[in-house]
Amino acid sequence: MSLILLIVDDEEMIRDMLSRHFSLLDYDVMTAANGREAVRILETQRIDVVITDVMMPDMNGIELLRYIKEHNPTLRPIVITGYVTLDNALSCLRLGAETFIFKPLQDLAELENAVNRIEERLKNWQRKLRELRGMKP
Repeated sequence: MSLILLIVDDEEMIRDMLSRHFSLLDYDVMTAANGREAVRILETQRIDVVITDVMMPDMNGIELLRYIKEHNPTLRPIVITGYVTLDNALSCLRLGAETFIFKPLQDLAELENAVNRIEERLKNWQRKLRELRGMKP
């Protein structure tokens, strides 16, 4: 199973760096420059993991998390931000973020680990669903 990642950040350099990095790890990657673009993608594509910045024009990361929680509550986004406040962190937690990672992204191990945890959880759920289908009444 190859996960489909959606990377949402208004900084093109970060989008490109993360896209290249996760593509090299054999993930399918899509990108968006802000929350509005991300919503358009989420409405038409199957996405397994969203990695989003908080501070973006048009629709920020908190608003995107709110949309995800309302429309796809099983999706657990990962938040990356250089704008670190306690309020932002608590808002992200309340809105279902998997984790909150601080920029600058010097080492991508923490982000990779967060994606791996989501991947393992999805594989576990898929295994459970296959078992349930095999136990048809």
